[in-house]
Amino acid sequence: MAPIAATGATDSGRVLSVRQSLLAMVGLCFVTMMVAIDQTVVGTALPTIVAELNGFELYAWVATSYLLTSVITVPIFGRLGDYYGRKRFVMASIVLFSAASALCGMSNSMLQLVLARALQGIGGGMLVGTAFACIPDLFPDSHVRLRWQVLFSAAFGIANAIGPSLGGFLTQYAGWRSVFYVNLPVGLLSLWFVWRYLPLIRQIQTSHIRLDWQGALLVALGLGSLQLLVEFLPGQGFNLSMMWLCLFSVITFVALFYWERRCPEPLLPIEMFRNKSLAALFCLSLFAGFTMFAILFYLPLLLQGGFGLTPQKAGVLITPLVVCITVGSITNSRIITRIPNPNAMLYAGFALMAMCCLGIIAMHQATATWIIVVYMVLGGLGLGFVMPNLTVFAQETAGRSHLGIATALLQSVRMIGGMLGTAIVGTLVTHYYISGVRQATQGQPSAAWLKTLEDPQVLVNDVVQNGFLTHMHALSLDGGVLLEAARVSLVDAVHSGVMLALVVTLVAFVWVRRVPPIKLSRSVKVNVPVGE
Repeated sequence: MAPIAATGATDSGRVLSVRQSLLAMVGLCFVTMMVAIDQTVVGTALPTIVAELNGFELYAWVATSYLLTSVITVPIFGRLGDYYGRKRFVMASIVLFSAASALCGMSNSMLQLVLARALQGIGGGMLVGTAFACIPDLFPDSHVRLRWQVLFSAAFGIANAIGPSLGGFLTQYAGWRSVFYVNLPVGLLSLWFVWRYLPLIRQIQTSHIRLDWQGALLVALGLGSLQLLVEFLPGQGFNLSMMWLCLFSVITFVALFYWERRCPEPLLPIEMFRNKSLAALFCLSLFAGFTMFAILFYLPLLLQGGFGLTPQKAGVLITPLVVCITVGSITNSRIITRIPNPNAMLYAGFALMAMCCLGIIAMHQATATWIIVVYMVLGGLGLGFVMPNLTVFAQETAGRSHLGIATALLQSVRMIGGMLGTAIVGTLVTHYYISGVRQATQGQPSAAWLKTLEDPQVLVNDVVQNGFLTHMHALSLDGGVLLEAARVSLVDAVHSGVMLALVVTLVAFVWVRRVPPIKLSRSVKVNVPVGE
């Protein structure tokens, strides 16, 4: 088969054929499917997981522990991939991610699950920092890259299409632990294809390599303290311990800024943030991550806890959201190279995301199914228009020498947005839910059962719910009325959280004007591989 110059090179120095390009992309597609399936099935199963393990106070931590460790590892391995080539790190990350998934499935407490998710986040960060940057290595021409990325989008779409429904089905009929074991066969397939067909290419040829471990430590301390502050501030108020935590977080970020300015090989190259286009794209990635993760992790709670749907039905309703991310990505790849101003797709994407948030805020138990599906379609298309363009625009702006770190930073910033979105929205949901329950039960005799009602697991866990109803009947109280009041409180609480996501999305829509006009290049530069 005739070689295509835009597809990179093999380990022996020859240009990749279409066949090897295809098989290398298949391996990367399986990697994408593994990450996408994990995100979608965990979100659908999470209300049931929390109800069984009795830890609603750690609801947000199941997501944020993963995101926090991912944020730290993405730029590290993005830089390592530039130095050493990405293939070895992709393979190592697949093994680590799969092993951590098995540990998640074996967890017997919320704390164990949170720790296993943190380990899984390290593997996920390695994957994002290396696997995503393999595509521009293979396809330097952005037009060719966009066409090949249809495969990536298709894999993402297949995973997203089956993820929510699969998560709901497995949770309902096989138990929530099975949703983590799904990653194991996908991991084995991706490992074989990557080992067999992905070439080893590195962008930076140098004998002297430095890694900014001090910067990584400062990032971990800064984001970790910020996460704790967001989690505990609403409940404890701005007391002395919160003041010290806030001060520590500020000092850490200031120290990070000054260290990165002076570090010869910084983890976060400050000059990239001085580039107006890259800085604007990083901000948009932060905003997109905030909204996307807030919806993915709290919409299932709304549908299951607020509307009383089964995990399977909730998964079916969420499916159009994640499927249309792929539909939007494929549609975007057909449009973006044909319009004079590619930035217009970002405006369209954030506008659709805002409409989705408005729809979720307007949803109630009697909302017709087809209307909910329309809201999900709008949100999915919006994310499909935004995410691939942010990646391609950042790669075009950063240039080849900073390609890996620019791609990694973009993904890191999106994860930081997701971490903040999940934590802040989760804090709002918890606060407004407990306040709503207490207001609805005013005038009732104060008793231990109020604590049960203040934990949303009573709305998801049938065992806890039946025990609560039995206890209320013994006290000659109408437990059904109290449960309905709790459901109303949870719906209002989630609406309040999504309202914040709406505000962030509208800010992002306005922020797009800060991105200078992007012109997609037609470079056909071929990268020289390094030996195995």
